[in-house]
Amino acid sequence: MARSSEAISPTAHYTGYAWFHHGLSHQALVTPQGRLLFNALRPLNRLAQAWERPTVEGFLLARHRAIDSLLEQAIVEGRVTQVIEIASGFSPRGWDFKRRHGSRLRYIEADLPQMAEWKLQRLERGGLLQPGHRVQPLDALADHGPASLAALAERLDPAQGTAIVTEGLLNYFDRESVLGMWQRFAAVLSRFPQGLYLSDLHLARDNQGTSQRVFGRLLSAFVRGRVHLHFNGAEQALDQLRASGFSTAELHDPRQLPQAGRTQPGAELVRVIEARSR
Repeated sequence: MARSSEAISPTAHYTGYAWFHHGLSHQALVTPQGRLLFNALRPLNRLAQAWERPTVEGFLLARHRAIDSLLEQAIVEGRVTQVIEIASGFSPRGWDFKRRHGSRLRYIEADLPQMAEWKLQRLERGGLLQPGHRVQPLDALADHGPASLAALAERLDPAQGTAIVTEGLLNYFDRESVLGMWQRFAAVLSRFPQGLYLSDLHLARDNQGTSQRVFGRLLSAFVRGRVHLHFNGAEQALDQLRASGFSTAELHDPRQLPQAGRTQPGAELVRVIEARSR
């Protein structure tokens, strides 16, 4: 298996460095490519921020901090002691939450094989792995087989509350694929006494203005593919989450989560899913 980061998307490199730049990550999880991309886009981000227009940096920070605040709350309240982060990429969340909660928390980072191997190497090299924190390959679109979410969940403690986290994943897939993932997530979480699903989501209704449309085109060019907006409004998304098997579902505006800290222009473009399965 290749041991380079050449096949990793530009957005993963950029996001990894953005988290580090804002004090949310560790040096071991950043790349030269990420630093280069981040610095190349800084003048554009600064100009947009000065005009109070959406920025890539702004919505990345908003969604990350919002997901973190909801996950932290679930762990502190004792509802969750096991976390599966799907498509974890360069996310520092596994290292950060294990550092804070130690043996109280079991954390599994999952991604496609090459990214998972790269992440594991970086965590080991940086001395960031603790007992109960592991990285493994996963295919989020697989219903069965050793690389499926169902197979991964079989290795967890069925008596413990469990969370599934995805960040920056849904917009890469069409609506049918997203609904399939939600059904898999709900089915797996229903095995546990408490199941929690956290994810970012972009709604078409929040991305209709001129500046939002321009931002969307820039983002599509940046990710080298289409950015999918699966639902027009919140109720449509919530109905689909419930139809997929979740017992309750909410969509949070990051700007209304005080625990998420200060938000920047761009936070208004994203919502955070909090869905539960019992």
